Amino acid sequence: MNLRVEGNGSQILVALTCIGLLTAAWYLIPHPAVSAIALLPLMVLIGLRLPFLLCLAFIAFSFFRLHEVFPQLYPLKIPQLLAIATLGSLSINLITKRIQVFWCREQSLFICFFFLVVIGAVLATNRDAALNSLTGTYVKIALMLIAISWLLREESQFKVLIISMMFCGIAVGVVALYNKQMGLEIVEGTRVTIGRSIGSMLGDPNDLSLVLLFPASFALASFMTPGFGKTIKLLSLCAFLTVFCAIIATQSRGGMLGICAVGAVFAWYRVKNKMLLIGAGICALSILFVLAGVSDRASGGSHEEGIDESAMGRIYAWQAAMGMAIHHPLTGVGLNNFISNYFEYSPHWDGKNHAVHSTWFGVMAETGILGFILFIAIITSIAKISLTTVQHFRPRPNQPYSPVLYACAQSVQAGLAGFCVSGTFLTMGFTWPIYILLSVAIALSQYQKRQLAK
Repeated sequence: MNLRVEGNGSQILVALTCIGLLTAAWYLIPHPAVSAIALLPLMVLIGLRLPFLLCLAFIAFSFFRLHEVFPQLYPLKIPQLLAIATLGSLSINLITKRIQVFWCREQSLFICFFFLVVIGAVLATNRDAALNSLTGTYVKIALMLIAISWLLREESQFKVLIISMMFCGIAVGVVALYNKQMGLEIVEGTRVTIGRSIGSMLGDPNDLSLVLLFPASFALASFMTPGFGKTIKLLSLCAFLTVFCAIIATQSRGGMLGICAVGAVFAWYRVKNKMLLIGAGICALSILFVLAGVSDRASGGSHEEGIDESAMGRIYAWQAAMGMAIHHPLTGVGLNNFISNYFEYSPHWDGKNHAVHSTWFGVMAETGILGFILFIAIITSIAKISLTTVQHFRPRPNQPYSPVLYACAQSVQAGLAGFCVSGTFLTMGFTWPIYILLSVAIALSQYQKRQLAK
């Protein structure tokens, strides 16, 4: 499916005219309902002609929380409008067969994991919390994973994906650095957040670092891949530096380990002396921790003797997670139920429940041992696809070469490395990044198969 708008140009003119008139009405009557009506013609046009763009916009607002990064957008209810429009667009395009559907092993793995999460949510001890997380976030992730894998078909769409990720990373990173400079939304004395005062998900510095980490692999891949023009190179450099500095401002150890893992993937292919690379990486990580001022953090700082409070809290949480998985090996305690079950399984109680702060232990606790095995199978499938596609799309003498596809393949590989490393300290098992990587990996694999079939 191509990105250019096909059809009668008068349709575009009519849609733009309606938008202009209704936008003027919204200016006179600033009510969210009026803004929804104003956007309706454009959303219908995009939904019918360019469903991938609509899907991408929904992911941008849902994952990067752009309406919370820029609170002026909050009253417009953009995520809700995009959710309705995306579902409508997918339904219409499936009925009219404008979308070429397929099914593969990776999608089957995810569906098995998804149904296990659903069963666990129904059987959860805190069913309300589990079902709220399931219907509020995870169902949307599941739908978008399938949608992206079906819609992402053309090289131009892969390019739009890369550029969109970089722009979103710059937007979030700039606001984070502005807050740091102005002393806004700061927690624990030194750690920057976004939208904490309005209850945003980005109000947690670890969650903010997770969101910032995701576009880093796309930016670095675009910068390191030969064949891109100067404009893309400059944009990718600005995006990576912005994201890098913003992650340092969050002082998230998981985020900093993740950004180092992303860089290490690209360095591994380009530095022949691996021992020198490993030594340089350790030194760079040490310098990064000093520059970030992790020792000044109120949690886990150098003023705490022995194993710091933050690290010890994680160990207790991981022990509790193992207990939950052993007692509920088939379904776990249920989605978003770790905290509510912490008291029963923790070997140490300090008067309050704690988060698991680990993707691996979080998945193990909330989906059981069976769910953990399926999750590892999904990670393994992404790794295999990334290795295969990086080799297939890499530049070869006298062979057709696409820097866009090669950059996307590298982004998946580097993004997976960043996820696996930072996932040791960040809770990412049921959030967007790994599932976006899975959908892009599936789309790349299908593109490769179509090329080989020609």
